[in-house]
Amino acid sequence: MKPFTPFLATLTTAVLLLAPTAPAAPAPPPPEDGKLRIICFGAHPDDCELQAGGTAALWAARGHHVKLVSVTNGDIGHWRDAGGPLARRRAAEVARADQILGVTCEVLDIHDGELLPSIENRRTFTRLIREWHADIVIGPRPNDYHPDHRYTGVLMQDSAYMVTVPFFCPDVPHLTHNPVFLYYPDSFQKPNPFHADVAVAIDPVIEQRLDALDALESQFYEGGANGSAALLPTDPELQKQRRKEVRSNFARRYQGLAERFRSALTDSYGAEKAATVHYAEAFEICEYGRRPDKKELARLFPFFDR
Repeated sequence: MKPFTPFLATLTTAVLLLAPTAPAAPAPPPPEDGKLRIICFGAHPDDCELQAGGTAALWAARGHHVKLVSVTNGDIGHWRDAGGPLARRRAAEVARADQILGVTCEVLDIHDGELLPSIENRRTFTRLIREWHADIVIGPRPNDYHPDHRYTGVLMQDSAYMVTVPFFCPDVPHLTHNPVFLYYPDSFQKPNPFHADVAVAIDPVIEQRLDALDALESQFYEGGANGSAALLPTDPELQKQRRKEVRSNFARRYQGLAERFRSALTDSYGAEKAATVHYAEAFEICEYGRRPDKKELARLFPFFDR
């Protein structure tokens, strides 16, 4: 046997550093307690939190069971760091964010930037939805600049019927009812623009959802893959200013959604209450899942007291 050379030692260390971290054991399915079961899919460890964190916190506060799934581990989503160390950092960040929101977290062990709409990934989505016994499934539309976002949307769509097919993934019992599948909002116009079927006022949890985004420092304070060292001031006062700026920008984001979807808020809450909403999130119903009527939407979104 040849001796272990310094070159091989260096190579082994590099492989360990660049390898993704092993995923944490997933949370068990929620109990059969009559509460809603919601599972959200995002391409990276920040997407669900960014798109649905407020509504997730509202559901969780009422005792409903919410799980946020990052489909990739985010291991290239930074301008300075990558590989296993970044994957571990982002897993810790998103776990902290989801703890603040009061929801369950899972990060899949798929490399950032390499998600494909494969049969195996379709099985993964189908299993996750079945294991959670989901009433609601939420994810991105397949209209997006980022391939991971697009394929997360495709995989969610592809699972929308397969979750009910007994001999697809027969290792997990099929669902006897098809969940309601929903999309997050976006601004893409082609081939079709986003349409808000449901808008949710998140004013009661706005500080909580901003606190959750605060936990995702690698992405929002350091700029993620497109950031730079210029975003990391060393002066304590400039650091405070940077944090305040980022938080204010997010508050304006959800204010903008409230203005953009004011008519959907009116449909949900009535004109008088909708006029007082400052912060909102919105969702579009996917045609591939169950098509809820207004009565069922009111049950699935139990926030619309008039």
